[in-house]
Amino acid sequence: MTATRTLRIAMNGVTGRMGYRQHLVRSILPIRDAGGVELPDGTRVQVEPVLVGRNGARLAELAEQHGIAEWTTDLDGIIADPATDVVFDASMTSLRVKTLTKALEAGKHVYTEKPTAENLADAVELARLGARSGVTVGVVHDKLYLPGLVKLRRLVDEGFFGRILSLRGEFGYWVFEGDVQPAQRPSWNYRLADGGSMSTDMYPHWNYVLEGIVGQVTSVTTQTATHVPTRWDEHGQAYQATADDAAYGIFTLTTPAGDPVVAQINSSWAVRVHRDELVEFQVDGTHGSAVAGLFGCRVQPRSVTPKAVWNPDLPTPERFREQWTEVPDNAVIDNGFKVQWEEFLRDVVAGRPHRYDLLSAARGVQLAELGLRSSAEGRRLDVPEIVL
Repeated sequence: MTATRTLRIAMNGVTGRMGYRQHLVRSILPIRDAGGVELPDGTRVQVEPVLVGRNGARLAELAEQHGIAEWTTDLDGIIADPATDVVFDASMTSLRVKTLTKALEAGKHVYTEKPTAENLADAVELARLGARSGVTVGVVHDKLYLPGLVKLRRLVDEGFFGRILSLRGEFGYWVFEGDVQPAQRPSWNYRLADGGSMSTDMYPHWNYVLEGIVGQVTSVTTQTATHVPTRWDEHGQAYQATADDAAYGIFTLTTPAGDPVVAQINSSWAVRVHRDELVEFQVDGTHGSAVAGLFGCRVQPRSVTPKAVWNPDLPTPERFREQWTEVPDNAVIDNGFKVQWEEFLRDVVAGRPHRYDLLSAARGVQLAELGLRSSAEGRRLDVPEIVL
């Protein structure tokens, strides 16, 4: 079927790991190669990516490799170009406000990675600009589209848990220091001046996960740490880590029904994995419990919950993991980044707001700021509502 419209998308930051792998290779190119996104009326909208970045040689290489006609190092020029429909940004956080502001003021639809700003004031001002721009604005909320969390949300919608009591999350893995084995993450992640910080990186994710699965975050208590003080950069030079590489958080939530929920999430780049996936969330409720990762989700309803008995004098005979039941997919669950891109593009064509917008992103920045402040001050902080 012939596409009724083609959206020209300026993709800024595609030479980075996330911009290249998840957004270009696993999202936009598969959409292009499939003939675009099908719309409700059966027609299709096609995508035409334009690669944008500072390294012209690398952009040219990627364009040739993937059969992309256009690339440019002139970000301002591609934003101002009347032929550009959408501006996507996966570049450095420190440059994001400037890029998105220019795009919104130019009347372009915007889709962006997070955090949307380095501080709450800028994130809120950006959300205000987005709200009055009249264009469709979306922020990547990829984890909510992952199979494990799709299943977890389905359980919530079906009332499986009864009244939700608590959520516990474990995220992280060992990032090598870089002296003997190369680090799996870039060195700027561990320098505060360059925007590094576990809290700044992950709390925006946890905010939308908590909102999307359970309810609104109303308070935060966090203890951060820099467990590994010395690391080695990409050139083999030792440097002092000035950013937190772990954040241990306790959050209070309120469900849409008004029920209070306690959530605990540990995030660390200085932990070795002893769980089935790199991130797992356990939700406990009066009627049942579930453990979800990126892909899998297991449940234990109240009716089949074994009666545990504490006896430290004898080895435990139960195999606790075997007492849980795997939740089936019951549908084809595509790559989460691609699925959200498709949803966003449909919203652009329909001229409607995307459900994950700059206000949602601002709440993520707010939670990161409050988490760092909570750790510095050693106290629990309320999370006030953001009003645009």
